[in-house]
Amino acid sequence: MSLTRRAALALPALAIPTLAQPALAQGWMPQRPLRFVVPFAAGGATDIVARVLAEPMGERLGQAVAVENRTGAGGNVGVESVARSAPDGHTLLMGTTGTLTINPHLYTNMGFNPLTDLAPVGLAFGTDHVLIVNPSVPAQNAQEFLALVRAQPGRLSYGSGGNGTSTHTVAELFKLVARADIQHVPYRGSAPALNDTVAGNVQVMLDQMASALPMIQAGRVRALAVTGARRHAALPGVPTMAELGLPGAEASSWGAVLVPSGTPAPVVQRLNVVLRESLGLQAVKDRLTQVGADALTSTPEELATYLRAETEKWGRVVREARLTVN
Repeated sequence: MSLTRRAALALPALAIPTLAQPALAQGWMPQRPLRFVVPFAAGGATDIVARVLAEPMGERLGQAVAVENRTGAGGNVGVESVARSAPDGHTLLMGTTGTLTINPHLYTNMGFNPLTDLAPVGLAFGTDHVLIVNPSVPAQNAQEFLALVRAQPGRLSYGSGGNGTSTHTVAELFKLVARADIQHVPYRGSAPALNDTVAGNVQVMLDQMASALPMIQAGRVRALAVTGARRHAALPGVPTMAELGLPGAEASSWGAVLVPSGTPAPVVQRLNVVLRESLGLQAVKDRLTQVGADALTSTPEELATYLRAETEKWGRVVREARLTVN
């Protein structure tokens, strides 16, 4: 079963608003610095994008936006901290595919519901995943890698950002489609998992392009395949899963900004305008492109609809792939 492609394929492209919308652009302003919670360790794709957005959003809001990494339980710790925060617009969440739409199907007692305890602000980014291996792995390309893992099941291990994260579920889907037995080692974020892949403590990872690309370009890991529908511009020589005869292993991840449920609608709308203006800056687009991510935008209402659809779809994937948090 194919997972979601980049969210832009499911939501229409939206024009970035300008200051020609005075009622919104001159609306609510925060009274103190904002917290921008990232539910994973620093250095991963979600963290990178949050830090890229924090400065231009802060400039438009007249207050500093401080990124805060709250890790644990596959991102649930950070998400819950936002869901329990005061609904006054001063606490933001950079939610992800895993934390918002996959974890509800993996964890039976999360203590919160992403669909009811958080208010959508807007989409922020999309990124493909890339199959990478430590250079010590005796496979120079994807075909050799598939032959290796099938001939020696269970020999290699892969790192993920934690149970239920996209780096876990995308890897498990790859294993299912490719009939590959690779052992899972969960971490408290994709950055430490990537570091251990570079160090050789685990040998494999299906990391998000945004965080893996610098290590690939530096030659510290070897890229074997990308999970997008087409080859990535930064890695033109690396084949897609479909080219390897594994079209069911296609997958992309996305990130979105949310606030605690109950946040007043004018505050949500103001944050949406600021988010979309920031994503429309050429410097922001260029920075996201450099790290292998694409800027995405939506209204709060479109994101709410998308989250419901993604939650239903990932529920089917979790059941069919028999994923667990163990």
